[in-house]
Amino acid sequence: MSIIDIHTHAFPDELAVRAITTLEADSPWKAIGDGTIDGLIESMDAADIDISVVCTIATKPDQVNGIFNWARKIRNDRIEPFLSVHPDTPKPEKWIEKFAKHHFVGIKLHPMYQDFELDDPKIDRIYQSACEHELIVAIHCGRDIGFPPDDMRASPQRVRKVIDRHPNLKLLCTHMGGWQMWDDVERYVLGTNVYLETSFSLSELPRSRARQMIHRAGVDRVMLGSDWPWTSQQDAVRLVNQLGLDQKVREGILWSNAARLLGY
Repeated sequence: MSIIDIHTHAFPDELAVRAITTLEADSPWKAIGDGTIDGLIESMDAADIDISVVCTIATKPDQVNGIFNWARKIRNDRIEPFLSVHPDTPKPEKWIEKFAKHHFVGIKLHPMYQDFELDDPKIDRIYQSACEHELIVAIHCGRDIGFPPDDMRASPQRVRKVIDRHPNLKLLCTHMGGWQMWDDVERYVLGTNVYLETSFSLSELPRSRARQMIHRAGVDRVMLGSDWPWTSQQDAVRLVNQLGLDQKVREGILWSNAARLLGY
């Protein structure tokens, strides 16, 4: 079976060690990979994953161009980069237009690492531009292990406000719509027109509840995510396979749902 992992991270070789060390310093979680593209490919081979989406995050406005240039270098038939703009990037619409002209299909936003609230009106121009250029917007949803548990910048309630304001947005909600905020995910997110991915979630949710959430979200709107190098891609695939889903649904999560969203 072909497999797509729609949520991974990697860094330029010369920055990977420093990036991983910095992120680990603010979190009780430790990376299981080195954060390089070569390390990701090795992990993919071990897990029989064909394609990984590498989510980049511009933590400063001036990082956007460097990320764009690096993404152009690493993109190939197995690596699909999602680019990033920072909320304070001057004229982010111009960058999104540029990404689309170079045939990139998505961007990643992270409220904690970019210091904004998902439903802040100043982000609307980014969402709207992504709509106009038919780009996917992957967003961190729920709590983040590196930040206090009362940090609500990526709450399901805020996700819902984004959905209501931008109903045509291709919104990919990480961590099953809101890590460790499952009740609010069920109340505010499930049943809307968003897409979900599984990273960091199937290991915490009871299988019966995970199955119910998948069916409520829509079996054609859920896809595999690992968040490598923070978790194992092999484990991410195994957890999907252990849910007891029928073969068609399982194949959708592991491949066809993501393939359709990415335009393959």
